Amino acid sequence: MTHIDSRAMGKVAVLLGGRSAEREVSLMSGQGVLAALQARGVDAHAFDPAERELGELKRDGFARCFIALHGRFGEDGTVQGALELMGIPYTGPGVMASAVAMDKLMTKRIWIAEGLSTPAWRQVHSAEETRAAFDALGTPMIVKPVREGSTIGLTKVLSREQCDAAYTLASKQDPMVMCEQFIAGDEVTCPVLGTGDEAQALPVIRIVAPDGNYDYQHKYFTDDTKYLVPCGLPEGEEAAIQALVLQAYRTLDGRGWSRADVMIDAATRTPYLLEINTSPGMTSHSLVPMSARAAGMSYEDLCLTLLASAALDNPSPATP
Repeated sequence: MTHIDSRAMGKVAVLLGGRSAEREVSLMSGQGVLAALQARGVDAHAFDPAERELGELKRDGFARCFIALHGRFGEDGTVQGALELMGIPYTGPGVMASAVAMDKLMTKRIWIAEGLSTPAWRQVHSAEETRAAFDALGTPMIVKPVREGSTIGLTKVLSREQCDAAYTLASKQDPMVMCEQFIAGDEVTCPVLGTGDEAQALPVIRIVAPDGNYDYQHKYFTDDTKYLVPCGLPEGEEAAIQALVLQAYRTLDGRGWSRADVMIDAATRTPYLLEINTSPGMTSHSLVPMSARAAGMSYEDLCLTLLASAALDNPSPATP
């Protein structure tokens, strides 16, 4: 790791908590990041946008922000836009990339346009349309909110009779709901660090959840799920997934870091992109730190590296 001068980072706000359905996880991520940065000598402070106005960041002299917010009002371009207006550099992708990645439908449309593989899907507006999607996509089928994360509001539908309840659950989280073809096979995830041509994919992690049910509880609050890194996939498959994820990241104009989730079809071994997270979890159960550790980077060094990458979409031009 290149030496980073902690003092040169200035006064840093770790944005955590927020107003999304993932507030609880964001608080855990943010506290971990805060402790890591402070351990490296950074002048870092917790800042919860649900409890303080964002304008206080500029008033209080913060030089940069580490975004540890998850979900809407933090990972969706809104906070990024506010920081752009204030001229405060922040971690992770910019306004457009964050907004697009939060919208699973828009992400899929871009990936399809770029020729990248992603499961078939339908946008639905009612329980009736959900049943029609089930007839078209087959069983199992995934029903989920378009703009939500951490599997919140998600249902794996096995029968037509489950469609109504699945739609109702998803629509409570977001009026935009989608149905997606279920890909049976290995579930993997792959983080990316860096920007543009300098971006690099970290080691792939294979996720083995109880009964294949990698839900909110198994993601964050139990030790039943197994995370395999090295992933145990054939070397060629891991390299192909890393290349696919890098391409997916670059098509969305990612910067700083992200993590893409992928399913590998058991029959064809074809990898399918599910979604990309532009502010991934940083808790004790989180996957980016796990992958970075396998690549020889400690949690503290990961946090410092990400902080050093903080940037703006539109930095002010230098004064002549």
